[in-house]
Amino acid sequence: MHLNLLSLRFTGPCEHLEGTFQREYLEKSLKHIRVALILSVIFYAAFGVLDAILIPSQKHLTWIIRYGFVCPTLLLAFFFSYFTTVQQWIQPILAGLIVIAGSGIIIMILIAPPPVNYSYYAGLMLVFILGYTFLRVQFIWATLGAWCLVVLYEIAAIGITHTPVPVLINNNSFFISANIIGMLACYSIELYARRDFFLVHLLAAEQEKVRSANRELERRVETRTSQLEQINRELALEIKERRRGEAERIRLAGQLKQAEKMEAIGNLAAGVAHDLNNILSGLVSYPELLLMDLPEGSPLRKPIVTIKNSGHKAADIVQDLLTMARRGVADQKVVNLNRLVNDYLGSPEFLSLKQQHPHVRFRTCLDDDLLNVAASPVHLSKTLMNLVSNAAEALLVEGEVAIITANCYVDRPLQGYETISEGDYAIVHVSDDGVGIGPQDLKQIFEPFFTKKRMGRSGTGLGMSVVWTTVKDLGGYIDIRSREGQGTVFSLYIPITRQAGAAEEARLTFDDYRGTERVLVVDDLVEQREIAAGMLGKLGYHVATVASGEEALHYLQENTADILVLDMIMDPGMNGCETYRRIVERHPHQKAIIASGFSESERVREIQRIGAGLYLKKPYTLEKIAMAVRGELDRTKVDSPSE
Repeated sequence: MHLNLLSLRFTGPCEHLEGTFQREYLEKSLKHIRVALILSVIFYAAFGVLDAILIPSQKHLTWIIRYGFVCPTLLLAFFFSYFTTVQQWIQPILAGLIVIAGSGIIIMILIAPPPVNYSYYAGLMLVFILGYTFLRVQFIWATLGAWCLVVLYEIAAIGITHTPVPVLINNNSFFISANIIGMLACYSIELYARRDFFLVHLLAAEQEKVRSANRELERRVETRTSQLEQINRELALEIKERRRGEAERIRLAGQLKQAEKMEAIGNLAAGVAHDLNNILSGLVSYPELLLMDLPEGSPLRKPIVTIKNSGHKAADIVQDLLTMARRGVADQKVVNLNRLVNDYLGSPEFLSLKQQHPHVRFRTCLDDDLLNVAASPVHLSKTLMNLVSNAAEALLVEGEVAIITANCYVDRPLQGYETISEGDYAIVHVSDDGVGIGPQDLKQIFEPFFTKKRMGRSGTGLGMSVVWTTVKDLGGYIDIRSREGQGTVFSLYIPITRQAGAAEEARLTFDDYRGTERVLVVDDLVEQREIAAGMLGKLGYHVATVASGEEALHYLQENTADILVLDMIMDPGMNGCETYRRIVERHPHQKAIIASGFSESERVREIQRIGAGLYLKKPYTLEKIAMAVRGELDRTKVDSPSE
């Protein structure tokens, strides 16, 4: 601790502490100073009783000094101590109060006649005691005020009252001794106050260093912990990616192996089928010629018919081999799966299947608005026949086989038996509540010649291979959900076509749904934008397309649209709900219809509460999108007068 020994101010390295000490000393002393001032007023006023006793003839003059000057000055100091601007001058003010209070007593000494005036010297002693100790005046100011009183007393005692020398010497001895003792007391009080302040400040500084070190340590620990967590996350991600990569490698290796095996089997099957076709041509053709020459009652007709039927069955198996080997002739046409299902349900093959399995109930649920597909009707019919036949044979006791068709828009890849890519599909579900398929059998179910049929159930093992090959040739996907003892569901995802059959083209005129309004299509998939734009363009609408909600907002800043066709799910960026919310903030009456591949949800209802109109489920059909757009625009016209 570095102090000026005379003024006790902090110096050197501690000089910066002086201002802080003065502020803290003031804050701690103010209450005490105010109490001391009040007590000083009380004592100073109380000694007015002695004036009446000692100098009754001069008491009025002393009372003027006490009650008219000194006590009011002390009270004013007490009052102004509550003002911030005065508080910074409190120490020189207190020194001045010492001088004023002592000067009042010196004046009383001058007024009182000897030897009575000697009694007032004791009052100066009280001023010294109060000034040096109780009033909390700092050493430098208390010393200055007290020595000013000593000088004033000497002037009054020697020059005005002519105090006797013995009395003067006696009083000075007491005054100077008391003054020196008071100085020492005041010096000690302030010295210890400054020492305590320094120690507290030093302790606070050390504590702050400790806290700062702790904060730095915690920061480093947090930083290191964060780094370790990041490293762990990256390591976990790397492990996950490696596992995923390894699984993908194994999967691709398996696919490659399967493809190579299928190619080898396909080449073998194609060669065998070619040779068998040459052989079977005789078995199929000659029985026809023989039957034409035999009379109706000939006993040979029955065995020849049997030969002919066996030849046709063998030819069907050869065709399955060609299909499995992808060497068959695929005559693709625009067909509707509902029509294929109905044709199969009326075929002799299905009637025979029902007779073989009388305990099986067959149920259909066909979507009336099912979109067309481009496929070979023969191959699709054979695929449907294989799935329904397998489902019926899986029912060992009474049960149900269901055939369901539906439109489906896959907005994001679906993970099932295989990963189903985004797109528009017509789906055929063939389900049963039979014995189910085991996990190991599911892995092999589409391999050629694999079969689990027992107890007289026929099968070449090519049926499911034909199903797989047919669907893959169409660019479609197969999903299987099965549990042993609880049944199986086969779902065929076949890409739709926007081409219409001849009968449909004649039916779909849509004159009532045409229009010339401006339509903005908002969809993140280019295929969906092109489909919607093409359909609405054929109906006469002026169509613009954008790929995201952000682009829609930008487009509507410079253009207008009578109606929006708004996709609900768009990645990345804003979804349909947020896009429409932002649009109606700028265009409160903007009309829109919502399109989604998912079922109607709370998010759809939320956007409809904001102001959007009809909900249109993907995939689009010309009839549905035409009705939705025209209906919403016409509703706008009806509602507009009331707005």
